[in-house]
Amino acid sequence: MAGIELEIDEGVAVVRLARPERRNAVSLAMWQELPRMFKRLEEDERVRGIVLTGAGGFFSAGADISEFGTVRADKVQAAGYEVDVDACCDGIFATSKPTVAAIRGGCIGGACNLAMSCDFRFASPEAKFAIPAARLSIVYGVKGTQRLLALVGLANAKRIFYSAETCGASEAQRIGLVDRVDADPLAEAKVFLKRVGRNAPLSIAGAKFLLNGLATGAGALDPTLADVAIDRAASSEDYRESVKAFAAKREPRFLGR
Repeated sequence: MAGIELEIDEGVAVVRLARPERRNAVSLAMWQELPRMFKRLEEDERVRGIVLTGAGGFFSAGADISEFGTVRADKVQAAGYEVDVDACCDGIFATSKPTVAAIRGGCIGGACNLAMSCDFRFASPEAKFAIPAARLSIVYGVKGTQRLLALVGLANAKRIFYSAETCGASEAQRIGLVDRVDADPLAEAKVFLKRVGRNAPLSIAGAKFLLNGLATGAGALDPTLADVAIDRAASSEDYRESVKAFAAKREPRFLGR
């Protein structure tokens, strides 16, 4: 769709926010389409990992504020808008395949929520991060706030929200918002995901499900579903393949089933 581009190469899908004329600001239609795209990629057996990035050397300016007069004009519309934002970020967060946000330039406001919904954030040295909700009289959503808190801790989260100030990549890495700083974060993300993609998909999906649930808070992880993920891997063709490969002293060939 307009504003989002997709390419798949050697098992890695690159989802690109592509509105460079608006610094890749996310329209309501894009918030609604992104989770559907990630769901399709989850179901695509060719894909072992997903990168979320932006076009034109800029990750994203966040939500498209120019739309707010028509799509977020009052508290009723604002509530509906936040439902779509949460559904988008929850969809990315819940994707069973490993995800990396590759960030150049600005990652502002709602774009931070998108980036935090990925498993990892790789940033270029000149990348900038900010959540300027306090300059718009907006309270950041509960789930986005929870993700920020889990990554950077209480004092840093308060500083980010209260001050609305911008921080650079090195500072973002120091406080835990960024995992890796690299001159070419997209290339680094592809290399990383290709390496991870050689491992067992069911193991990665199961670990991600457990870790996300445990990190989200008390009661978030359903132990029954956790057991399903563990049992599925234990009874899989991939598990039997790993045992054969170990005995034969060769690399296993995982298929995700």
